Amino acid sequence: MLTDTDRFAATLAERGLPPLRRRRPTTLQVNLGKVCNQACRHCHVDAGPTRTESMQAATVERVLALLAHDTHLTTLDVTGGAPELNPHFRTLVSGARRLERRVIDRCNLTVLSEPGQEDTAEFLAAHQVHVVASLPCYTAENVDAQRGGGAFAGSVAGLRRLNALGYGAAEGGDALPGADQPLRLDLVYNPLGPSLPPEQGALEADYRVRLAADLGVRFDRLLCLANMPIHRFADDLARQGRLDSYVDQLRDAFNPEALDGLMCRDLVSIDHDGTLADCDFNQMLGLPLGGRPRSIFDIESLSSLQDDAIATASHCLGCTAGQGSSCGGALGGASSAP
Repeated sequence: MLTDTDRFAATLAERGLPPLRRRRPTTLQVNLGKVCNQACRHCHVDAGPTRTESMQAATVERVLALLAHDTHLTTLDVTGGAPELNPHFRTLVSGARRLERRVIDRCNLTVLSEPGQEDTAEFLAAHQVHVVASLPCYTAENVDAQRGGGAFAGSVAGLRRLNALGYGAAEGGDALPGADQPLRLDLVYNPLGPSLPPEQGALEADYRVRLAADLGVRFDRLLCLANMPIHRFADDLARQGRLDSYVDQLRDAFNPEALDGLMCRDLVSIDHDGTLADCDFNQMLGLPLGGRPRSIFDIESLSSLQDDAIATASHCLGCTAGQGSSCGGALGGASSAP
């Protein structure tokens, strides 16, 4: 098992690099809970159908109040679990859009076929929500191995439904008639096991060809994410005796060029109960914002968080390995791995 040593902080110190500090936040990432229709092997949230944690109405209203107050927050990034299963999902999304904020929905695609979600795709399109959808491979065998039997077929059905509404034509395309902007549909890739993602541009080209030729599906961008050594994925590696070696692999591939683009520099994460964290991964490990427990009910504005220290731990090496990794995909720059 991993020790409590912060190998990320040690790596920065070894290279004479300063600890991380936050810039003025521009993105508010909100985890609506751990309820999900899937239980994926790589899930850092440990989400699943038996989980009950879910953001309540009062917390959603407080999130919207912060968005209204802090005009520098340009993006609301909604995640879970399956965020669409939260009963207040539409209140949050529609409220943020009325405030003219960009909204991202991190969707697992199969949720669009769940009972009660029959019009969710149409809701997303009507509110011009940017959909970021998990599809860890373009073959059924690999997707079902990571996400469960039938996940690939359900994902493809979701993609086709979104395509039919106009999603996936933003890259080089035009907005739909009456729309302010194209409907963006990005896909997320992460490796099946303890390895770094391949180069994002080349893999995106492969995805584009295979999905179009084999399935008639289109998308805008592919986002490559490294698997973070926490929770379900870390437990699986620990059982195999491979957890420490994976963290060593991430450390050996440390890329200082990725530091400037780390999501924690411009993002604040909110748990389903309103607890603040520096990122979604820290949130799941119970690492509070800057190392000091705080809630959205304790602060008047997120502007006050500018220049704060960012809490780190060994898993942060996953965001700086190779081409770098964030909620927006690869961060660019060459790996410093030998």
